[in-house]
Amino acid sequence: MKENILISIIIPYYKNKNFITKTINSLLCQTYKKFEILIIYDDENIEDLLFLKKNFSKTKKIKIIQNKKNIGAGSARNVGINFANGKYVAFIDSDDYWHRDKLRIQLNYMIKNRFNLSHTNYFIVNEQNKVIGRRIAKKINYKMLLKSCDIGLSTVMINKSLLKKNKFPSIKTKEDYVLWLKILKKKQYAYPINDYLTYWRDTNNSLSSNKLQKIFDGYKVYRKYLKFSPFKSIIYLFLLSVNFLKKNI
Repeated sequence: MKENILISIIIPYYKNKNFITKTINSLLCQTYKKFEILIIYDDENIEDLLFLKKNFSKTKKIKIIQNKKNIGAGSARNVGINFANGKYVAFIDSDDYWHRDKLRIQLNYMIKNRFNLSHTNYFIVNEQNKVIGRRIAKKINYKMLLKSCDIGLSTVMINKSLLKKNKFPSIKTKEDYVLWLKILKKKQYAYPINDYLTYWRDTNNSLSSNKLQKIFDGYKVYRKYLKFSPFKSIIYLFLLSVNFLKKNI
């Protein structure tokens, strides 16, 4: 594997002081060392910004970018993409964390197979870092993704070239789902790494845990962004919801 390939890691940050240190430490401990960390500070209150600067601003790999106002996680990631210098981009939320070999394994896998988008298995953990569930990555195409969102955001590594014309939409949840759909619609695949390299944190107060918001945004995915008819949007929302429930039984 070429050790000189730069990976840009993008973290949108909004009021997650309790978990961000573990997240960043899991990045700094990676066995693959050629990376930059772009923290997009998306909060008008600067209290946590002072905390981040105090603890991480001296680390050369970390750059903190402050938004003038709160624009949401998806748009904050777009800011990070604009600042990214890497050939590949990896995303992680500010309460998730990685296995120390994630970047090394994932980059090697993508270069060896000439893949542009990959994702990994991941553990679901609670606020005390206890594993409470798990998800297995699989090879996914556009038709499969329409019915079930099986790509964990914090598991993804993507060739930056795919992000030149594809960006995250301004939507409260499922912004990553819209982006993956846009990309896979162009005859791309999301290729799996069947190792548990990511830990996704399930917190009670996260937007992704708000079921009503997820239903509303799920409908918006199909109706607004994919331009489906109202009836077709409801059908696919039903399939999406059923598959979500199956994964959580």
